[in-house]
This record gives sequence, structure tokens and C-alpha cells, in this order.
Amino acid sequence: MLRSMRCIVVPLALACASTAVLAQAAQPRVFFVAPANGAVVSNPVVVKFGVEGMAIKPAGEGVPNTGHHHLIIDGDPIPAGQVVPADDSHLHFGKGQTETTVNLTPGDHTLTMQFADGAHRSYGPAMSQTIKVHVKGQQ
Repeated sequence: MLRSMRCIVVPLALACASTAVLAQAAQPRVFFVAPANGAVVSNPVVVKFGVEGMAIKPAGEGVPNTGHHHLIIDGDPIPAGQVVPADDSHLHFGKGQTETTVNLTPGDHTLTMQFADGAHRSYGPAMSQTIKVHVKGQQ
């Protein structure tokens, strides 16, 4: 009887561990492919966006679990549900772009990637990432 119980308990334990790993992998997130946090860069700065657990769709489409990227220069993530502003420091990539170039003044900057839905409503800080870069001056 004890041997039989071991056979039952081991597969259940493995099943529980597998479920936990899958749950972690399914957590949606955004990340910078480039540049790296703390990078020293030159103009134009190449910025590449990544996303996992959600699909990229152009603005205007109201499909659940989809959205597009926004780049916030020297600003904070946007609270969930708020529309991402459209100005010189809040760049929208509503066509579904995953890469851009920007020109920044020499010195230190923060870059925040914010994912938002088809109506530009932020998914909140959980779907953002902020990095720091240093832009080299003209030589």
C-alpha cells in the first residue's frame, strides 16, 4: 500500500510544479531589447521593444490582451486605465512598431516603455519597464 501511495504522490507533486512554472511563464511583460539598462549611447538612439504574454495590435482595435508600445522619455509609467498623453516626451507606436530611433540631449535619461490597449489606455506599471541611459555628447 505504501508503494502505491508513492506512485500517486510523486506524479501529483510533479504536476503541481509544472503548473507553477507555466503560471510564471504566462505573466505578461514588456522589456527593452535595446538599449541595455545603464548603456552609454550615441544619437540617434536605437530603441527596440519586446513583449511577452500579449499580442501587438495597432491602435483602434479593441481586442483583449493586445496593445501597442509607447516610449516615455524622462517620465514615469502611466497608471492603469489612463490614456497615455501624446506629446514630445510620450511617443506612440500605434501602428504596432517594435523599433524606433530617437535623438536625445547629451547626458542622463530614463526611458520608460509603456504598453497600452487600442485606445491608448495604459495597462499600468506592471506592463512597463524603465531603464537609464547616458547619451554621449558631440565630439
